[in-house]
Amino acid sequence: MQEGKKIKVGISIGDLNGIGCEVVLKTFEDIRMLDFCTPVIFASNKTISFQKNALNLELNYNGVNDAENALENKINVVNVWKEVPRTNFGEATKECGSYALKSLQAATQALKENKIDVLVTAPINKNNIQSEEFNFPGHTDYLAKELNGKSLMFMITNSLKVGLLTDHIAVKDVAAAITPALIKEKVATIEKSLIEDFGISKPKIALLGINPHSGDNGVIGKEDDVVLKPTITELASKGKLVFGPYSADSFFGSDAHSNFDAVLAAYHDQGLIPFKTLSFGKGVNYTAGLSKVRTSPDHGTAYEIAGMGKADHSSFKEAVFTAIEIYRNREEYKELTQNPLKKQRIKRKE
Repeated sequence: MQEGKKIKVGISIGDLNGIGCEVVLKTFEDIRMLDFCTPVIFASNKTISFQKNALNLELNYNGVNDAENALENKINVVNVWKEVPRTNFGEATKECGSYALKSLQAATQALKENKIDVLVTAPINKNNIQSEEFNFPGHTDYLAKELNGKSLMFMITNSLKVGLLTDHIAVKDVAAAITPALIKEKVATIEKSLIEDFGISKPKIALLGINPHSGDNGVIGKEDDVVLKPTITELASKGKLVFGPYSADSFFGSDAHSNFDAVLAAYHDQGLIPFKTLSFGKGVNYTAGLSKVRTSPDHGTAYEIAGMGKADHSSFKEAVFTAIEIYRNREEYKELTQNPLKKQRIKRKE
């Protein structure tokens, strides 16, 4: 990356009947954001014009036909479609699902072709986006396929980072899905991310138990004793700072999470309920383990307030800043590891 060149932040627009457009446009209504990055929104001029007028937002933008033509110090809109989709704020429609997918596909392709540096995704509706082209439970799995990575759903703030062993699967399938191989894979992914993306040289990771009270020595399920504990012991014997399993019900309330660089939860709600309770509006959903950087806000389409101008864009703005920071951290890590002499000079300076 050229010195002084601003990072190109690609943005998929999400469900047009939700709050996606609103949080995107509110973020860049503050022109100071253009000091930090070059935003590239994948939608259309007409769509953005309709949304900004409907929401009474004031901002100017530059229409382009290709992301590589995006201009610095401008809000750039790539014209992915020419027509104006019907917008009925608050309704889940197949039409809006199809346009959310068009935006995501175009943004992902631009990311793969290095026409944008990072991707920030506005919220989709996981039901109405389903089609022959999109048969995934969410962004994470879609991007893992497109970018050929071992993805990890990683909810992050400066002080709290929660990863998931399993994400969008039914609770009844969780125990069977958690195997020693899966645990090792997710621990490796989260450790690599903490080192390369967040600059933590020796990460300390906590694993939460699968069952209440981590199974109470087999009284409430045997998975913790049979699967989790032996795998944690094996990882620890190889020098990994992995600890647990911890009883999930008291882990966050007792502030035990503050003793670790990251927490690995067994399933979606076990990790996301405490994360969102402690960090809602400040949290970011980061897809770790991919060759490219993708973040999103920690909320959904919020149909109940769509079109009312009430959406809080704090989490989306944080997602933009987080994507920029991770990209820079990765570039720095790459430079340091490719140039051992420079690495030594920097260490001596410290």
